[in-house]
Amino acid sequence: MEKRHRVFIAINLPEDIKRELEKIQQRLAGLFAPFASEGSVSGPAKWTSKDNLHITLEFLGDLTDEEVGDACLAVKEAAKLHKPFSVNLNKVLYGPPRLRSGQAPKMIWVNGEKSDELKDLKKDLQEYLLEKISYRPESRGFTPHITMARIKEWEFRAIEPEERPEINEDIDLFFTVETIEVMESELKRGGPVYTVLESCELRN
Repeated sequence: MEKRHRVFIAINLPEDIKRELEKIQQRLAGLFAPFASEGSVSGPAKWTSKDNLHITLEFLGDLTDEEVGDACLAVKEAAKLHKPFSVNLNKVLYGPPRLRSGQAPKMIWVNGEKSDELKDLKKDLQEYLLEKISYRPESRGFTPHITMARIKEWEFRAIEPEERPEINEDIDLFFTVETIEVMESELKRGGPVYTVLESCELRN
């Protein structure tokens, strides 16, 4: 059976931004630590490693070697249409937003501001990718976000509602996007490992 690769398109973060986000993670981890059950170190939040912090632009699913090559070509072509642009990370909160009453959050997110540059880049990526490969693009509105932690629902629900850590914090971090990457995700015993398959420069 042909090997398949779990592939997504990402904006990877500069090292200084990842360090700032790691500081936020460490501070928030202190809020969850008192609720760790026996045998659990982190409590109800499983924190994303610093090196894995990123913004997902498109999730392509499981691709063959040939499809990976075609996806890399498509992303290169789309990237050439766009100049470097800035992203503003402005809020830390539970995600996804608009949780129903009583519903436990699935993640802790850092949100970025929506922008025309991001919207146009995502639109072009979808168009070029759909010409080359078969995948199902997301149709819902795109808000750039970074997954800081995944919430273990049963542990979160075990905390009395009035004791659950409140996560709703304004931040102000800027960085410039100069490349977008085709990434492979491999699930290992210690968690997912991400590999850059192709780094595609935006137009100078």
